[in-house]
Amino acid sequence: MKRNQADYPVATLCRILGISTSGYYAWLNRPPSARAQSDARLSERIRALHQRSRGSYGVPRILEDLQEEGERINHKRVARLMRSAGLVGISRRKGFKTTARDRDARPAPDRVQLAGFLFLAVVMDVFSRRIVGWAMATHLRTELILDALNMAIYQRRPQDVIHHSDQGTQYTSIAFGARCKEAGIRPSMGSVGDCFDNAMCESFFATLECELLDRSRFETQAEAKMAIFEFIEGWYNPHRRHSSIGYLSPVNYERRICPTLNPQPPQCTA
Repeated sequence: MKRNQADYPVATLCRILGISTSGYYAWLNRPPSARAQSDARLSERIRALHQRSRGSYGVPRILEDLQEEGERINHKRVARLMRSAGLVGISRRKGFKTTARDRDARPAPDRVQLAGFLFLAVVMDVFSRRIVGWAMATHLRTELILDALNMAIYQRRPQDVIHHSDQGTQYTSIAFGARCKEAGIRPSMGSVGDCFDNAMCESFFATLECELLDRSRFETQAEAKMAIFEFIEGWYNPHRRHSSIGYLSPVNYERRICPTLNPQPPQCTA
């Protein structure tokens, strides 16, 4: 009606559509229904939650956020409102290959100067999936692993715990073994080629790649370090929900299960 009433009389359009003119004007001036008003309010809240998640949350985690706030809502309504708003969560599915090299063509010279590699080491508490130690450096020497381990020791003050890793040279080094012995940590290493050994940490790195690295471009290493710091300490640990721990964040899971746990504040080791 609105698209065509500039060209045709309203009475003619109503007659074609089989409705009364009075009924059309009554509908036009009628205030939104309670359901429509509720949908509008929920849509605004969903947009805010989706934005807070950096555009990563889909229906399950948005639903958990809303229900935690006291909303009585099911996943079908959340899905409908997100679909209407054009909001989707991040998927780890691989995209299509879009670049095919022509081996007969002569390529242009490479004029881009790269900032170099930046390596990240983390220590995860498998109880809550919390990253309790992390460090970044431009090398893969044992010092990088020790920095992450020292942060974990500072935050957790561990007693009789196991540190599990692969058989990388950093973890088999004398310095790493000595630090574990000093802190009362028992080293553990998986068998060669066992894909389940580091599944939890691999899941974290996949999340980091999917939700931050694939969607960002960093001009300097300092910029990358700050973004990763903010992702771990500002989002992943305190807020990001995990399906494996009841759709709670690591911090909230620890507060619910172990309210007496009081870790030290994190220190940036980058």
